[in-house]
Amino acid sequence: MNSAPLPLPADSPHVVADIAARDDWVEAKLTRNFMRNARPALNSTALVTPVIVVVLYNNVNHWALLIWTLAAVLILVMRYRAVRIYLREYAGSGIAQQRAFIARYGWTWTLGAVVWGASMFLYFRKAPVFDQFICLIVLVGMAGFSVGALAACLRCFIGYINGMAYTILAALAWSMAVERPFPGTLTTYALVVLVLIYWSAVRMAGQRLNRVQRSNLELQFANAQLIASLTEKTRVALEAVEAKNRFIASAAHDLRQPVHALGLYADWLRAEPELVLQITPKIVQSTQAVNELFNSLFDLAKLDASVVEVNWQRVDLPSLVGELELRYAPLAKEKGLDLRTHVLAGAVRSDPVLLKRLLGNLLSNAIRHTERGGVLLAVRPGEDGWRVEVWDTGVGVAPEHQQAIFQEFYRVAKHHGTEEGFGLGLAIVTRLCGALNHRLSMKSRPGQGTVFRLDMEAFDDGEATRGRPDSHH
Repeated sequence: MNSAPLPLPADSPHVVADIAARDDWVEAKLTRNFMRNARPALNSTALVTPVIVVVLYNNVNHWALLIWTLAAVLILVMRYRAVRIYLREYAGSGIAQQRAFIARYGWTWTLGAVVWGASMFLYFRKAPVFDQFICLIVLVGMAGFSVGALAACLRCFIGYINGMAYTILAALAWSMAVERPFPGTLTTYALVVLVLIYWSAVRMAGQRLNRVQRSNLELQFANAQLIASLTEKTRVALEAVEAKNRFIASAAHDLRQPVHALGLYADWLRAEPELVLQITPKIVQSTQAVNELFNSLFDLAKLDASVVEVNWQRVDLPSLVGELELRYAPLAKEKGLDLRTHVLAGAVRSDPVLLKRLLGNLLSNAIRHTERGGVLLAVRPGEDGWRVEVWDTGVGVAPEHQQAIFQEFYRVAKHHGTEEGFGLGLAIVTRLCGALNHRLSMKSRPGQGTVFRLDMEAFDDGEATRGRPDSHH
């Protein structure tokens, strides 16, 4: 009975990785949305700048107005340049590049707000009330417009609205403390209060809009992940059904031949019982073929179901090679092949029974596909332990078949030796390598031969002394 998988703890590295990926994706998306609104916001600022100049031209100091206008135009050009750089170099980049752009150019939004807030120094209590009202309306509109235009990038929005508010408050304080020898009028104090209230309201609105946008994007990310997960699970399920159908069809095909032969031999024996000596070996051969197929199928089923127990222990490689040579040398000799061994003294951590079956399948596969020359079973030092190699001088495997030969019932068409087997040997080898955590690789040249290399962990005598518990697969 299969139990449902337990939910991952909140501090699981997989959960942390998913949250980090989501946050990075959301931040990158917010930055792109922010930059998408940057040019329209700049266009609006560019249109408003000459309006302010025209309104104030006849009522303020011309040199001060010229300096402010040059500063406003300069920061406008800088921000246009930043937008062009973004579109050219950063628009399609990842989150790291997006953060680098904001870190490098985000200050231009703050400086722009400071320049516009500094316009208060030009006209407050200097220009006519109506002109002041127009200029204040422009500042109020720019602050309110920043909520929709800049809230996607909270860092730039906060810098912008704070820069404008601090500069306006500084202009009001300057007006009360320097330009007037008295503490200021009630109207100015009221204006300070209104600025503080509006400043707080705009900040709260921008932060709230940022949270809403972030929540919507997180939901999009979760939906995309769910769709991708469902798509992948559907694909895996369809592949599993296809593999099962292919497996059943192949098994039925391979089983039909020896079973059909058994029926023919039985009918033949019934019709001509005096031929029992000639027919009996054929019946035995067909029965052995059926048993071999069923044993291979049962092995695959156990390995796929992960019910095979791995008895971890020290496996002496010279002894293992000697047993394999004793078993497979007669099979090689029957085909006129030479089975040679080359072994160094060493031991690995593995399961002796499963490892012997794994190497036995590789040896029988090498003998089956070799007609001239021989087979070599060699033990050599590996990268992290020991390596067992099985060499043959057989027909080899073409590159386009080197992945597929590890699939169940796969046999290369017109490949000498495949007609004798069921195409399960290498599939079982793959499962055994997974169960034993051994790494298998192969190299083959058509017409020249094949070598399979099995890398295994060396046995640690120190761990054996301390007593390492067995594990199960």
